[in-house]
Amino acid sequence: MSNYIHQHKSWPNFQWKQEKLAPLLGQVRHRQGRLLGRMEALGFKLQTEATLQMLTLDVLKSSEIEGEFLNPDQVRSSIARRLGMDVAGLVPADRNVEGVVEMMLDATQNYKATITDERLFGWHAALFPTGRSGMRRIVVAAWRDNPKTDPMQVVSGAMGKERVHYQAPDAELLNDEMNAFIKWFNNENPTDSVIKAAIAHLWFVTIHPFDDGNGRVARAIADMQLARSDGNNQRFYSMSAQIRKERNAYYAILEETQKNGLDITAWLDWFLGCLDRALMATDETLAVVMQKATFWEKYSSVSFNARQTVMLNKLLDGFDGKLTSSKWAKIAKCSSDTAIRDINDLVQKGILIKEPGGGRSTTYILKKD
Repeated sequence: MSNYIHQHKSWPNFQWKQEKLAPLLGQVRHRQGRLLGRMEALGFKLQTEATLQMLTLDVLKSSEIEGEFLNPDQVRSSIARRLGMDVAGLVPADRNVEGVVEMMLDATQNYKATITDERLFGWHAALFPTGRSGMRRIVVAAWRDNPKTDPMQVVSGAMGKERVHYQAPDAELLNDEMNAFIKWFNNENPTDSVIKAAIAHLWFVTIHPFDDGNGRVARAIADMQLARSDGNNQRFYSMSAQIRKERNAYYAILEETQKNGLDITAWLDWFLGCLDRALMATDETLAVVMQKATFWEKYSSVSFNARQTVMLNKLLDGFDGKLTSSKWAKIAKCSSDTAIRDINDLVQKGILIKEPGGGRSTTYILKKD
């Protein structure tokens, strides 16, 4: 009896119960259409702002799923620069941030282009610019070629008490496995494009062709296919953000699917449900975009210096903690006296409100209409 899905003699002939998935797939497709319709009505500027918000969220959360926490300002700045957006407060980004952004933008902005092994190698090289994963040197920009260490296993637990969650195909099989996957992904077939995104995610993770980074590449491939299903390179929802919220369930269903037969109905059902919840959650992000648009339209005739523009955008995006003059000075890279003058100017203009307290502990919030 086969222990893992890829060891079945009929691999990779996936099967699923279409009648069970049809209601949820219909709901997801309806929600996709409504969201795209709403965004078209907002105009190009707001669409671009929403795309920046969602791509930033996608990059951050896909990395967080793997336990890596990137700097949000660096991610946002890197995406804005690459999209040619005129956004205030851009900061330089580290190499690892630039690499993740490069992969995600290539996947979603160039979603019509075919996938090739060289393209995937480029993504992998961008993810690991130093050739290392943490302190460990890994094979980069090539399929893993470690037959001496086969089988490649995903394990957890202390040494001597490891639990094997999954065992990937041996390295000698990878060329054939990836050729079959790439051919299927690039060819048109009657499978619904959202279902295809779910299958692509599962199939790639199952092959596990790289030494590291397989989850992030799999989610980028799924995002690429979802962009194809939308017919749009602007991103208004984040699958990775929702997966991050449901991380334990995500890993559980992947492990369960790897150890069952070729009927992947349960995985597809979970993926569609997660996507449905991702589409619903986008309302919160769009609310932030609308709030910012309304604010800047209201104060379009008011003059702000560069520091004030940056800090107001941070407040509108959801400032972490309370705003004080010392935080303003640190973030805006100015003196305390300059920070206080900036803040007092916004208080006089009726934009900021001073909260109860005094001295260095004084905090400020945006005035609500």
